[in-house]
Amino acid sequence: MGTNIFTVMSQLATEHGAVNMGQGFPDFDTPRPLVDALARAMRDGHNQYAPAHGLPVLREAIADKTLDCYGHRPDPDTEVTVTSGGSEAILDAVMAVVHPGEEVILLDPCYDCYEPAVEMAGGTAVHVPLDPETFAPDWEKVRAAVTPRTRMLVINSPHNPSGAVLDADDIRQLESLLADTGILLLSDEVYEHITYDGRRHESVLRHPALRERAFVVSSFGKTYHCTGWKVGYCVAPPALTAELRKVHQYNTFCTFTPAQLAFAAMIRDEPGHYRGLGAFYQPMRDRFRAQLEGTRFRPLPVHGGYFQLADYSAVSDLDDAAFCRELAVEHGVAAIPLSPFYRNPPAGQRLVRLCFAKNQSTMDAAIERLEKL
Repeated sequence: MGTNIFTVMSQLATEHGAVNMGQGFPDFDTPRPLVDALARAMRDGHNQYAPAHGLPVLREAIADKTLDCYGHRPDPDTEVTVTSGGSEAILDAVMAVVHPGEEVILLDPCYDCYEPAVEMAGGTAVHVPLDPETFAPDWEKVRAAVTPRTRMLVINSPHNPSGAVLDADDIRQLESLLADTGILLLSDEVYEHITYDGRRHESVLRHPALRERAFVVSSFGKTYHCTGWKVGYCVAPPALTAELRKVHQYNTFCTFTPAQLAFAAMIRDEPGHYRGLGAFYQPMRDRFRAQLEGTRFRPLPVHGGYFQLADYSAVSDLDDAAFCRELAVEHGVAAIPLSPFYRNPPAGQRLVRLCFAKNQSTMDAAIERLEKL
């Protein structure tokens, strides 16, 4: 396995003093109540191992938050597991249930940790392309990819890298596709609270027919602007949770104790934060898109998450990897090429991913450089 594209582009940004619009982390402050709760937990002596599947107070808070958001309260003892980030939860889920020779359907473009997890489990990744402009799934193509060896389907909404969001019709088609099969579902929902223009996040947890066969993964780092804390969780029915925990215990065993207490307090005391996250990010999205329209880049629609795809066809004929290298080295802006998210990128596609979870000064500095191209 090679070094992932995020590490490569962030290293280029550091080496060449580029504005880092590539890797998906905010460069503004973590909420003060969360930082204070973390410091308080450490001062109060909560600095040793937590229970393997998470502190009870946090699992209870996650269950309550799930009820608040999606009308379903998972059992905190048998259905909620705290992990060291969403990526750990994804790896644990795949390793727990995918056996050598089994197939996992991935929808391209997809986040780059999915396929390595499948390969480490001895499985085979089967790639089905999303629409190259809207990034919507063609469910008939997905259905056609199902074989007797299909063990799991992975979905991601809001979608990284495109910002596309599954809607109620997608959920109906997904339910129909999986009905009367033994196929498991892995739903990556780490951007669950970041949707725009009144769109509702259609979490798998809203839908009984799906959640009974699903691992649903979320990330506190994405919700609370603290990606470096690496805390996430997985909600799954008891039988799937039991299998996931068998892998988790030998992977990280447990997760950063003081942060677990801090997140429990934040969920309980500051629910307005996660409820208002889309409204927090939407002005950033809108302003950044308006700024891009003053350049030769063409922004694609963004319905969720904090990434903006931009078409650079009017700027360069280079392939996306070469263009992103030139952009960082020669022009001082780090972006992420889209091709590493695909098994087989569409011919002639000229798209880069830019992160707008940034201070306005960061976005202004990037736009000033992009305007010169």
